[in-house]
Amino acid sequence: MLRELHIEDFAIIDALHLTMERGFNILTGETGAGKSILIDAVALVLGGRADTTAIRQGADSARVEAMFVLSPSLQASLMPTLEREGLDGDTPDTLWLARELRSSGRAVARVNGRAVSLSLLREIAETLVDVHGQSEHLSLLRVREHLTLLDRFAGLEPLQKQLAESVGEIRRIRRTLKDLLSSERDRMQRIDLLRFQVEEIQAAALKPGEKEELEGELVRLSNVEQLVNLASGIITRLEEGQERAPSVLDMLGRSQKDMAGLARIDATLQPHAEMLDETVYQIEDLARALSDYVLEVEFNPQRQAWVEERLIVLRHLERKYGGDLGEVLAYGERAAEELGTLEHSDERIAQLQEEEATLLARCSEFAQKLSQQRQEAAERLASAVEMELNDLRMAGAQFGVAFTWQPAEDGLPVVRPLPHQLTISSAGLGDSEGALADRIAFDATGIDRIEFLVAPNVGEGLKPLARTASGGETARLMLALKTVLSRADRTPTLIFDEIDQGIGGRIGAVVGTKLWQLTAVDEASEVQHQVLCITHLPQLAGFGDVHYKVVKEVADGRTVTHVKPLETEERIAELAQMLGTQGTSAERGAHEILKQATQLKSD
Repeated sequence: MLRELHIEDFAIIDALHLTMERGFNILTGETGAGKSILIDAVALVLGGRADTTAIRQGADSARVEAMFVLSPSLQASLMPTLEREGLDGDTPDTLWLARELRSSGRAVARVNGRAVSLSLLREIAETLVDVHGQSEHLSLLRVREHLTLLDRFAGLEPLQKQLAESVGEIRRIRRTLKDLLSSERDRMQRIDLLRFQVEEIQAAALKPGEKEELEGELVRLSNVEQLVNLASGIITRLEEGQERAPSVLDMLGRSQKDMAGLARIDATLQPHAEMLDETVYQIEDLARALSDYVLEVEFNPQRQAWVEERLIVLRHLERKYGGDLGEVLAYGERAAEELGTLEHSDERIAQLQEEEATLLARCSEFAQKLSQQRQEAAERLASAVEMELNDLRMAGAQFGVAFTWQPAEDGLPVVRPLPHQLTISSAGLGDSEGALADRIAFDATGIDRIEFLVAPNVGEGLKPLARTASGGETARLMLALKTVLSRADRTPTLIFDEIDQGIGGRIGAVVGTKLWQLTAVDEASEVQHQVLCITHLPQLAGFGDVHYKVVKEVADGRTVTHVKPLETEERIAELAQMLGTQGTSAERGAHEILKQATQLKSD
C-alpha cells in the first residue's frame, strides 16, 4: 500500500508530507484547493508524463517521492526484477519510488534511491497503484477497450498470451509463403540468374590465395632475363671470381685455414672458427640454390599468357561478386543455397502450408476456448454489473456484451459455424444476427470483437453503451464496472479521483459503501485494497476510515496547499460544510452521515 507521499515544489505545493493509512482514505476540500494536484503528483511518481510547467514558480526543480509497504505476495512478485536490476532495498517489505523534474526539462526516476529508466519505473509501479480518474469515464466509450476489460475480469490474460504467440508464428509463415508465391516469373528469373552465377563461380575453380600466387608468378615470368642475369652474377662472384679477383669462396677457404691455425694456438678462438665454417657452408648452399634457380627459370610466353588471362578472370569475379576471392566463394555458397531453396520451393511451400495448417488448428483451439470462456464471463459480468447498477438506483437497467465475428477466407476454422453477432446478457445467450461462417478473421486477441451494451431503462433494448448512456448514467456504469473489476484486481492501492461526478447525493452512501467494501480482505485472492478517494459528496466521505482535508491558503504572498488529517469534530465540521448548509442543522446532518456510515460498515 501507499504509506508515505512527499512532495516538494510541485504546482502550488511547496512542501507536503502525507502519511496514508490502510483501508478507505478520503480527501476533500474546496474546488481548486489542490486535490487533483495530489493525484497528478502520484501519477508523476508512477511514471506519468513530466511537464516543466508543474514546477513551482521560482523553484529549479520539483520532487515527488512515495514509499510503499509491500505484502508478501507482492514482494515475491517484484523481488526478481529488483534483484536483477540491483534495486533491492534495506528492507524487503518497503519500496521507495521517486521522480525529480528539473527546469532544464530533464526528469530523473529512482527506485530505492537508484536512478533507473522511465520504462523500468513504470514496469514496477504498475503493480502498485491503479488510478481511476475522471477521464476514465471515457474508457467505457472506447470500444477497443471493452475486450481488455472483459479479459481482465475473467483472468484470461495467460490464455490470450498463448494465442498471441501462435498467431505470431502464423504471420511469420504467411510472410514467407507470400514471398515464395509472390511471382512465378520473378522466381524463374531469379533461378536463371543464380544458376548462371553459381556455374560461373564453380567453373572458375577458385582457390584461396590463388590470386596472390599468380601475381607473384607473373612478375617472375615478366622479368626472366633480369632474374637470370642477376642470379648468374652472384654465382660467378661466389664461385668463380672476376678477372684476376679470386672468388668469394676461395677467399673464405683461405680464411678458414688461417682461422684454424689461430684456433690451434688460442683455443678461445675455436667458436669463431666454427662460426666461419658455418658461414662458408651457408654461402656454398646459396650458390647451389642459385644455380638450381637459374636452371629452373625459363622464358615461357605461353605460361605468361595463361597467367595473365587467369588473373583477368579472377579480378572480374572479384569486381562482380566481392572484394576478394574469399568473398567471391562466400557469395557462391549463398547463391547455391538460395538456388536450392528456389528450385525446391514447391517442397518448401508444401512444408510451410502444412505448418500453417497445424498452427491454424492450434490457434483455432485456443481462440474457440478463449471465446467460450469470454462468453461465459460476459454473462457473469452482466449479472454483476446489473447488481451494482441496482444498488446505484438504476434498477431494471440491463447490461450486455455483443460478440462480433467477421468471416474471412484465410481465417481460423471453427468447429461450430458462428453468426456475425451474438448478444450475451445476464439471462444468457441472446439473439444472433447474420449468416453463419466456418472461417473467422483473427488477430493476436483472438476471433472476438467485443462491445458493451446497455439498456438504462426498463423496456428498452440493449444498445451500444457509447451511444446510449447519459453523463450521469455513464458515471454510474463506470463505477459499477470499476467495482466489479476491482474485486478481481490484485493491485493493492486503488485511487478514485472524483469518480462521483454525475452522481447525486441520493446515492452517495451506496457509492461510499461499495468503495469501502473494496478494502475488505478477499480470502480467495488474499488481497486487501487500500482505497484513496477524492470526493465532493459528504454521503460518500462519511465512509472513510481516515479523512484528510486539502486546504489552499496564502502565506507570505504565495499560494500554498497543505493536507491535514481530521479528527472527529473537525470531520463533522467538514461534512457540514460539504452539505452546503450552516448551523445546527448542518451539524446534525453531518452526525447523521457518520452514524449511518458506521452502521452500514458494521452490518
